[in-house]
Amino acid sequence: MQPQKYWREIPQRYRTEAGKCAKCGKVFFPPRLICDKCGSREFKTVRLPETGTVHTYTVIRTAPPGATAVAPYVLAVVELGKDVKVTMQIADCGPEDVKIGDKVQVEFRKISQVGHAGIICYGYKAVLA
Repeated sequence: MQPQKYWREIPQRYRTEAGKCAKCGKVFFPPRLICDKCGSREFKTVRLPETGTVHTYTVIRTAPPGATAVAPYVLAVVELGKDVKVTMQIADCGPEDVKIGDKVQVEFRKISQVGHAGIICYGYKAVLA
């Protein structure tokens, strides 16, 4: 991820903040400008739960450049609250340890390093609860 884009997404990356439509209550992560359910442009900032459930997952065996040291790893769609699904890595376990329906805890972790200066990008990962 480029540092310019990374800095714009800090509230979502650091605090898992979502936008909740003030009119119909639908929650969007990341936040949107217009609700696709009712068309409203008014949103409240809400924080997503720190626990969730594995909805589905895949095992990444051939990692992209920069992530080869952690391969194989699990990339999962985690359900956080009602109807909010977030894609994230499940850390600190082997691919054989993860099953659909497992409970996970969302944690703040190092995601990657960018550029020659080694800018460290932080974000969220899940660990089995």
